[in-house]
Amino acid sequence: MLAAVAYNQDWRQLYLRFHSGDVYCYRHVPLQRYQELLAADSKGKYVRSQILNRYPYQRIHSVVPAAEADQRAGVS
Repeated sequence: MLAAVAYNQDWRQLYLRFHSGDVYCYRHVPLQRYQELLAADSKGKYVRSQILNRYPYQRIHSVVPAAEADQRAGVS
């Protein structure tokens, strides 16, 4: 599920890069949650139960196949 994890303690932002290549920034995440994530036996299960749908987030990078991106932009 996860390819990489990073945390900005000053801003309390958790960055998750998924195997799809998509990167999300979760805001207002306490340092303790980040530490628990790093210690979790299953990072994916921890993220699903303790992070997703619990903190405001923003997708900051998306990997979309070129044909799909063209279709979304209205290019044929």
